[in-house]
Amino acid sequence: MNVVVVESPAKAKTINKYLGSGYKVLASFGHVRDLPAKDGSVNPDEDFDMTWQVDSASNKRLKEISDAVKASDGLILATDPDREGEAISWHVLEVLRKKRGVLDDKPVKRVVFNAITKQAVLDAMAHPRDIDASLVDAYLARRALDYLVGFNLSPVLWRKLPGARSAGRVQSVALRLVCDRESEIERFVAEEYWQLTAQLQTPRGDSFEARLVAADGKRLQKMSIGNAEHAETLKSLLEGASFVVRSVEAKPTRRNPAPPFTTSTLQQAASSKLGFNASRTMQVAQRLYEGLDIGGETVGLITYMRTDGVQMASEAVDGARVVIASHFGERYRPDAPRHYATKAKNAQEAHEAIRPTDFSRIPDSVKQHLDSDQFRLYELVWKRAIASQMAPAEIERTTVEIIADNNGEEAGLRATGSVIRFDGFIAAYTDQKEDSEGSDDNEDGRRLPPINADEDLVREKINATQHFTEPPPRYSEASLIKKMEELGIGRPSTYAATLATLRDREYVAIDNRKLIPEAKGRLVTAFLENFFDRYVEYDFTADLEEKLDRISAGELQWKDVLRDFWRDFLNHIEGTKELRISNVLDALNEELAPLVFPEREDGSDPRICPKCGTGNLSLKLSRYGAFVGCSNYPDCAYTRQLSADASSDEAAASNDPKDLGKDPLTGEEITLRTGRFGPYVQRGDGKGAKRSSLPKSWKPEDIDHEKAVALLSLPRDVGSHPESGKMISAGLGRYGPFLLHDGVYANLESIEDVFSIGLNRAVTVLAERQAKGPGRRAKPAALKELGDHPDGGAITVRDGRYGPYVNWGKINATLPKDADPQSITVEKALELIAEKAAKSGKGKTKAKTTRKKTTRKPAASRKSKTVKAEE
Repeated sequence: MNVVVVESPAKAKTINKYLGSGYKVLASFGHVRDLPAKDGSVNPDEDFDMTWQVDSASNKRLKEISDAVKASDGLILATDPDREGEAISWHVLEVLRKKRGVLDDKPVKRVVFNAITKQAVLDAMAHPRDIDASLVDAYLARRALDYLVGFNLSPVLWRKLPGARSAGRVQSVALRLVCDRESEIERFVAEEYWQLTAQLQTPRGDSFEARLVAADGKRLQKMSIGNAEHAETLKSLLEGASFVVRSVEAKPTRRNPAPPFTTSTLQQAASSKLGFNASRTMQVAQRLYEGLDIGGETVGLITYMRTDGVQMASEAVDGARVVIASHFGERYRPDAPRHYATKAKNAQEAHEAIRPTDFSRIPDSVKQHLDSDQFRLYELVWKRAIASQMAPAEIERTTVEIIADNNGEEAGLRATGSVIRFDGFIAAYTDQKEDSEGSDDNEDGRRLPPINADEDLVREKINATQHFTEPPPRYSEASLIKKMEELGIGRPSTYAATLATLRDREYVAIDNRKLIPEAKGRLVTAFLENFFDRYVEYDFTADLEEKLDRISAGELQWKDVLRDFWRDFLNHIEGTKELRISNVLDALNEELAPLVFPEREDGSDPRICPKCGTGNLSLKLSRYGAFVGCSNYPDCAYTRQLSADASSDEAAASNDPKDLGKDPLTGEEITLRTGRFGPYVQRGDGKGAKRSSLPKSWKPEDIDHEKAVALLSLPRDVGSHPESGKMISAGLGRYGPFLLHDGVYANLESIEDVFSIGLNRAVTVLAERQAKGPGRRAKPAALKELGDHPDGGAITVRDGRYGPYVNWGKINATLPKDADPQSITVEKALELIAEKAAKSGKGKTKAKTTRKKTTRKPAASRKSKTVKAEE
């Protein structure tokens, strides 16, 4: 028996059926180990020594795999056919080699298949190879680069730009693209221009429209007519002119189909045609690739979906040509197959394009076996792939040149139209502009009536229309992916994750499918552009990607690339140690002036404090992020959030409260206010005043007395639980609306549920929550790393449910209310930990489970789950 390792259990189940009883197929569930999220996992001082860690879930799976291999005849590594797949196989093999008595002299082979079909899998098994060391080296280099940037640049951000989160190597450049586009929009100044058209009629009574293209002996460009006076002069000329056709040219043209999908073009088309974001597209494509039950048989419907190749295998092309002839007709099949070459920068041609595994599997024939998303995406892939091998569309484009003569003063007009004489590939797949606009590509355009040269035309109407230039559109996910691919930034497997990271860190927001940079995203980008400009340059990032490709091709040594990068990067990091916060703020004030100091409606200086009238506004930093404040603080307490909405500058952004009325029970005044952390309602004054932040879905301008009273009355008693008799309450917390019963929390979908949910529904929601089990709350990410405890183990500052705390092993010591987490020293942390340990009875033995070695030892001598990467 041979053991076969794949990534997912879905693949394992399908492939096990193909291979039969002589094989045992097990899933690794993706990567089995990773670099620990702590300083020192990549050590440049030890020639970029990398320390890997296996988590508990992966450890169980590796034990299952090792037990099976120990009793087997050999190991076959069958993970995905890309760098990540190669790396997973390498990780599994490295772990098994370190386990005594598992592999011994058993054969180990690597197989790859581009589709999960019986034929593809059996062919791969017949042609095994060794693990590709160059692909693994490229993975190691990328992983090390991402780690070194993240774990060295992020602390600089935390120190110099409080409230900012980590900066990833590729994510930072993608964020810069979004922020640069926003800056273009802010700087854009609209320009006026006019267009003139004539509605004309042929001698046969047919009407058509022609556009003015020449006047005063000159050809007119888009901006040539810049004002109403010029437009009116030309309109008068046309209104008094006679019109005659100078020439009519009908030119046949051909339009060829686009190649089959790559990862990025699939994401773009799914966005424009189906409304899918990148993550949704890849999730659905993964299911189509791994296999679905089609008539009692599990089959993969599409080939591997992480690729930038545009070619299809010859047998797939042959299959497509057969279906084209039978499904569309012999005329739609060209004489010879089509071949494509990718235009993407740094593309790798090793993989096929995304295509159906079997072209005879027409979308309608499998529709009943797929859900809506799966069917629509499969149909999109099938149509694009089949169209790529079909005959070109034959189009006749007609251009009519017209002379307007007004007493010897001439002007030129042009009318254009097109007619599809043969639809060709359009019968299967109509292209759509997969760009930020997502507008239809009008194939046949306007159709002109019969027009003959030298015939006179009758003027019906002259139109002069005013236009203004528009700023460049904001990126959509699809157009950002397209731009990243053009620049050579990132790889097919990284696009969806990169965009998800930008959303999760709240660096960008999505509104009507457009990416809008949040204030914190623009702050991070401005900081990096001013103080780490090289590392967010598009060419620099693309050049690194090219070097990674050369590593995978065996042309460069991966550690040489790391050494070159680290030398300059470390100098940049060291150069920021003397950087003062005031320098950072000065640079950001200038870089982000449109955001920090938006123009005011009254035309007054946007940098003068609207409250005191004498202070200067400037960016201020707190542990929660940046805000705008007055230089006369504390005499003037004016603050506001970063916003390009100048209309709210005086009204909502100042701390002048808006009176909403009195509380019906206490008689205290209720006011709407805005602080540095956002709008809130307050009842009464002083330290004991009740306050409640506004839910994210509520706007300050919509808050009235009724809503304010409702917010301030929270938490609300829903009723006594019928079983326990204890009260169920509904409230709004740090993590959103919730239910609470006997110490158990359950999330609610919206703030409206907090006020409207009844007892029966509340009991159901709580029961559903308990049915899921208690779960384990993930340990919050460290706000600050303080160093090692004298008894071993890292000391960190973290932000928990009940506020910031110091963590050492299993001891969590809450910080005093007035303590700034970023200002906590090691000495203070040790004091808090000692006090907590004394109260709880947790001693040194409790913390030693997380003891950290202060001296590095060879991997072979370690007895933990952490192992080193070997060259």
